[in-house]
Amino acid sequence: MIEQITKGIKISIESNFEGTFYKDECIHYAFSYEVVIENQSHEVAQLIARKWDIMEALNDNEIVIGEGVVGEKPILLPGDRHKYNSGCVLKSPFGAMKGSYLMVNPSNSKQFKVTIPTFKLSASFAKN
Repeated sequence: MIEQITKGIKISIESNFEGTFYKDECIHYAFSYEVVIENQSHEVAQLIARKWDIMEALNDNEIVIGEGVVGEKPILLPGDRHKYNSGCVLKSPFGAMKGSYLMVNPSNSKQFKVTIPTFKLSASFAKN
């Protein structure tokens, strides 16, 4: 598990290889990941946006920007945790992801970024 704390917000990530499939005569590698966001600060924080940098070993990198996470904009009171699952598909058996969440303190409208640490995406059969 990969973990990082930024401004009192702890991000923990675990990734898994889910399998392969063919699409357009090309093999694709499916990965899932679970993210736990924990508010260890003394302030309320709401996740309002995300930015992912998806890096593939053999192909171009992709940047994904959007609101919330999996359709939600969770509000985390001090001590609260929010967990969600998502995934991505690569055209190579190796890659990595990193990024950031844009958070806001609803009481004073101050926004801040929380770092999503780099985590590896690796097909189990391709590890050495």
